[in-house]
Amino acid sequence: MKNLFYGLYALFFNICRKLFPLKNNRICFVAPHNGGEHDSLGIMKKYVELLGSYETVSVSTRDLKSSVFSAIGFFTSGAKKLATSRYVFLNDNFMPMARLNFSPDATVTQLWHAEGAFKKFGLSAPLSADIAEREKACSKRLDYIICSSKNIASIYAEAFGTDIEKVLPLGSPRVDELLAECDSDSMRKAFDEKHPECKGKKLILYAPTFRESPEKDSALLSHIDAEKFNAEFGNEYQLLIKLHPQINSASPVEKTTDVTKEDIGMLTHICKMVITDYSSVCMDFALLSKPCIFFAFDLEEYEKERSFYFDYESYVPGRVAKTFDEVLEAIRNPQSCEDSLESFREFNFDYIDCNNAKRIFDAVTASNS
Repeated sequence: MKNLFYGLYALFFNICRKLFPLKNNRICFVAPHNGGEHDSLGIMKKYVELLGSYETVSVSTRDLKSSVFSAIGFFTSGAKKLATSRYVFLNDNFMPMARLNFSPDATVTQLWHAEGAFKKFGLSAPLSADIAEREKACSKRLDYIICSSKNIASIYAEAFGTDIEKVLPLGSPRVDELLAECDSDSMRKAFDEKHPECKGKKLILYAPTFRESPEKDSALLSHIDAEKFNAEFGNEYQLLIKLHPQINSASPVEKTTDVTKEDIGMLTHICKMVITDYSSVCMDFALLSKPCIFFAFDLEEYEKERSFYFDYESYVPGRVAKTFDEVLEAIRNPQSCEDSLESFREFNFDYIDCNNAKRIFDAVTASNS
């Protein structure tokens, strides 16, 4: 079925390429999976629209799930938008690209949806032979791949199976918004109105990533002892839980607050610290110099399924806890989580400023001027 989908999209795209001319001022933003106004794709789109001299269009696979009419539009008008755009930005692998014949005058840039290097991804991770070949074919259509530091450029080249010359360590657009001045007091007030049980308390976010099976996902929150947490910290802290979009089977935990649908950028600003495991959410908290606790109760098992680019326990920017009691100890002593934050930031980010979108856009458009 997926091959049929990819082939049908490529057919419409390639027909449009032949029938319609390239529009030099058109920029297409492609969201193959998750995409929103606060991710790198959305921030780049905002930046371009503020310039005022380009036409921006969007293509999202979410249209396939909205209605029959939007699905038809994805294959027809969506393919035309992409085929006639001078510049294309993506935030993930768009599998139909393996068969798309872009104009030689078009420039395709992969922004990616995460910063730094943590878990192995792309061609560095275990993939079936057909998916690996499709990802390689997609990468051949890319002119540039953006990463956040020269230290990880070779990792991105490996993950995308491409020459390192294509990898530009210019920063991540979503960092612009994360580091920009914001009214965190207003954010917190709006949050408390939605979640009144949090009012007057400091917030700790638990944000685990998904596992490779629904059974493991459903058992994920069983490792959280909310009763023990609240007995010790309940008067001072409220525990928030944000699940990865791919986790569909975990049961809610009583006396905690479910923030799965809340924006991670907002949560990063209003939370005092994060408890995670193998999620790149640690990059956001590290950028804001907030304590990170790594609850890696299944580290040995997880490493067998999906390994890391570096030794996990010595690399992560915070204290590693194998039991929930160790998590509680790390909360009692947040200073123990801060020692490695600075070196982690310096390794993964060459630019800790709000000029990433401009830097990327100037580089991409200058190459085609």
